[in-house]
Amino acid sequence: MARYGVIDLGSNSVRLVVYEVRDPKGGRVSKKDFSVLLDMKKMAGLSAYVADGVFSDEGIKKAAYIVSRHLVRAANVGCDRVQVFATAVLRNCANSKEAVARIQESAGCAIRLLSGEQEARLDFVGASCEHAMQAGTLIDIGGGSTELVSIAKGKARRCLSLDQGSISSYAQFVKMVLPTPKEQSRIAKALAARLEAIADFSDFKSPVLYGVGGSVRAVAKMKGAREGALKVPKRLALEDVEGLFRFLLDDPPAFAHTASRAVPDRLHTIGCGLVMVKLLMETLGAEQLEVCRYGVREGFLIDAMLGKPGKKEG
Repeated sequence: MARYGVIDLGSNSVRLVVYEVRDPKGGRVSKKDFSVLLDMKKMAGLSAYVADGVFSDEGIKKAAYIVSRHLVRAANVGCDRVQVFATAVLRNCANSKEAVARIQESAGCAIRLLSGEQEARLDFVGASCEHAMQAGTLIDIGGGSTELVSIAKGKARRCLSLDQGSISSYAQFVKMVLPTPKEQSRIAKALAARLEAIADFSDFKSPVLYGVGGSVRAVAKMKGAREGALKVPKRLALEDVEGLFRFLLDDPPAFAHTASRAVPDRLHTIGCGLVMVKLLMETLGAEQLEVCRYGVREGFLIDAMLGKPGKKEG
């Protein structure tokens, strides 16, 4: 089996995942064709290094250092290939080209900067290797952006990206750790305005959403923690999300203590992510959110590194 390393340079974390990949039968890749050998996440908070739209020298140095260390780790476990991709934190900054070039030079690697639409499509490719998604809408609330994919007849019909995520919401609207009711309202209004600006918005309305990424899983982990579950729930009903939202409103200290156990690395963004999940479900008319294990990293592995489409499984 071959070993492939994927380094995800994101707004909140820089993550290395090393996969052992089998030769897929039939030329298409499903979740049975790869397994995770190493999964290492470094919380970098790179979005905090953007000031007035510019990614700072300090942020560039930090990103390059973490990427270079991940490259060493990948080499130590015998990776046959390693590729790096970056998303919103570098995509949306004013000095994007310069920042990417400097990180590449310092870390000694090439970095593929994904557009918002490319990130959304790879979310779908990754998620569909696990979930059979014939129709619905996929959402990915990242640190600096939110991706939406309209799905019809098992294919990604329309992909788009909104320039608001859980970390950018926190940075723009929240003064302390958890958002106050007024701050929650501002986060929701900002996201609602972006959704309203989408042409042919009805394409994304669906009773079922598929969720990928850390913010969706963090909300699912909060539900599991409140219920004493050992595993992350695989689906969330709208009433589950609304219940967590009331928990945040009615008892912020207890919510914070639960979050410190369930999602300690997302304590400062879980409130923002919850507000955004709730708003998306309500606005898109969704009663259920299916929580997907795989997303953009697996999509990048399948599409960019293996050059193969994903296989949908029932």
